[in-house]
Order: sequence, then C-alpha cells, then structure tokens
Amino acid sequence: MTRTPRIDAHHHLWRYDAEAFGWIDPASAIARDFDTHALTAALASREIDGAITVQARQVPDETRMLLDAAARCPAIRGVVGWIDLRAEDIAARLAAEATPLLVGYRHVVQDEPDAGFLLDDAFVRGVRAVAAQGLRYDLLVDHRQLATVPVLLDRVGEGRFVLDHAAKPAIAAGGWQPWAERLAAVAACPGVMCKVSGLVTEADYARWTADDLERYLDHVFALFGPARLMWGSDWPVCLLAAEYGAVHDVIASYVARHCPSAADGIFGGHALAFYGVEMR
Repeated sequence: MTRTPRIDAHHHLWRYDAEAFGWIDPASAIARDFDTHALTAALASREIDGAITVQARQVPDETRMLLDAAARCPAIRGVVGWIDLRAEDIAARLAAEATPLLVGYRHVVQDEPDAGFLLDDAFVRGVRAVAAQGLRYDLLVDHRQLATVPVLLDRVGEGRFVLDHAAKPAIAAGGWQPWAERLAAVAACPGVMCKVSGLVTEADYARWTADDLERYLDHVFALFGPARLMWGSDWPVCLLAAEYGAVHDVIASYVARHCPSAADGIFGGHALAFYGVEMR
C-alpha cells in the first residue's frame, strides 16, 4: 500500500533583516536566516515529505523569492504568496504571476488596525479575483477580525479558503471568548478548512504544556471535524516556543488519542487536496 505523503501545510522562509522584519525581536531565536537547507533538515526530523511555503512579508518581491526557493527545493510543494489585493488591476496581476507552484495568496490581516479590514470593498474584490483564478486564500486573522470572516466569505462567494492558526486563540492568557463563539460561526461556513498550526506561540513560550492546548484543540476539532483540518508547523516562528519536533508531536499525540484514523489526512492528504499539489 502506498503511504499518504506527509505534508507540513504552513512554514516560512526568510533572509533576516531587522528593518524588514520589525515584528521579530532582534535578540530572539528567529532573528536569522532560514533557508531551504534548514527547512529540509526540520522536515527530516519527523519524516515529513513536503511543505507549503507561506509569505511572511508584504512586499512585491516576496512571492518571487519563495517561488525561486521552491524551484530549487523539491520538498516545497506549493507557495502561498503576497500580492496587493486592493490593486485596481488585480485580475491582470494575478494572471501575470500564474505558475503551477503558486497555489494561493495571503494578507497579514492580523496586523491591520481596522477590525473591519476584510470587508473593504477593494479587498473583497481582490479575494474574489483570487478565487476566480482557482487559487486558494489563507485567512490570517485574530479574534478581532474573526467576526468578519463569515461576511467576507458570503460576499466573495465560491472559493477555497483556509483559516491559519485556528485564528490565534489567546492561550497564554487563558482567553476563550469571543474567539470560541466566532470560530464556531466560521466553521459553519461550508468548505472552509482550518490549520492546526501556530498554537504553541499563542501559549506561554517558556512554560507551555500539551495540557494548555487541549481545550482549544477540543474546540477546533469539534467544530471543523478532522476532515477539514490540516497540520502546519509555523516553522521557524514556532522556534520561539518549541523545536520543530515538539510542535509536530503535540498534535500527533492529540490525533492519536482522539481520531487516529484521520492522521493521514491531517498530516498530509488534506493539504495536498486543498492546495491541489502533487509530490515532485
């Protein structure tokens, strides 16, 4: 029997520059370069066959840099890039960038001060154009913008969407509402996927345990069901709180205890199907 490929559905690459990455503490463990060599070593530590590379900067050359890395690194199965979705000629720009390795786009909405940013007419038009091109859109929001996600999806219409990092619950502070209620509203939207990723860095970096994540994982798994979930490491951001292996293992342990038959999908099959990529 052929084994389902194991895929990390969410990681980053970057050449560190303090000005370009102002959100990174210059004294932190991630204030350095992370290239494809470091990526393949991380993947190998848990026998992960491939990965989806996701943008980390909102500059025009970000997508090209990631595509160049993907061309050199067979482990990268697809790239989620960045483009100015509010551009008036967004459809033409998307068509000009089209290439098989470019599977979708993302905007760092969590950093936008306006809680209603997703509903800006120009932004909605841009997301609609992404969907029309047959591409995927990664939703990176926090609990402030989470309430607007169902409205966005209704306005955009048919498309392929995935919620990054389960919308970043405030685990370290023990936060629950309004995240839990708003997440339920998003999960009720047909077809939206969710990434089980980025949770250790929402917990206490130095003192988190698997028990700290359990309540939040229970809620995510109950709302979306295993068939609409995919695992991502959020490497190298995860290194602020845990090594790659620990990030994998805490979710693998949860899946083994609660829904072992879903492991192949959560750790690979769902990402391959959602992003429409194949093993190279």
